[in-house]
Amino acid sequence: MPAEESIKDAFDRHDRFDERADTFVIDSIAFETEITIDAPTYTLSVVTPTLASAVEESVGPNLAAGWLETFERRLEDATTVVRDDLTMESLTVESNDGEAIVTMSITGPSADRAPNVCKALAEYVEGTYIEGVVPGYTYRPPVSELLSTATTAGGDEKGGGPLPL
Repeated sequence: MPAEESIKDAFDRHDRFDERADTFVIDSIAFETEITIDAPTYTLSVVTPTLASAVEESVGPNLAAGWLETFERRLEDATTVVRDDLTMESLTVESNDGEAIVTMSITGPSADRAPNVCKALAEYVEGTYIEGVVPGYTYRPPVSELLSTATTAGGDEKGGGPLPL
């Protein structure tokens, strides 16, 4: 079986991916996520709202630009989230019409590990986004829902981990 076919079979077997056209989408995170495969490269595209489109209040241009730069800088460590020997071939975070589009290309995981690695990277993007939430704003869905889930995940006990708000 050719490498690319083996990789696609691994994604097909994984319960968190759905194949759509020439991509695989993850159904377990709040942000639209697609993975394209061009063996041995996996490219993840995660579409998040920009800070300005995620909040109800006005965001100044300096804060908006700084937030986007910081988000990208924090994503540079994404390959450390898994134990696989990964190489980040490219990483971009671009702002377009209220969306911050993260595009990350990696090489390294085996066909069998690729779905779990890609899922972990997509979850890292989502978690990094939430860690970058700026206090003092009223957030819209899906960010408000993610914050609510993070706040209630620890139950009524204190000490459930750091929260952005």
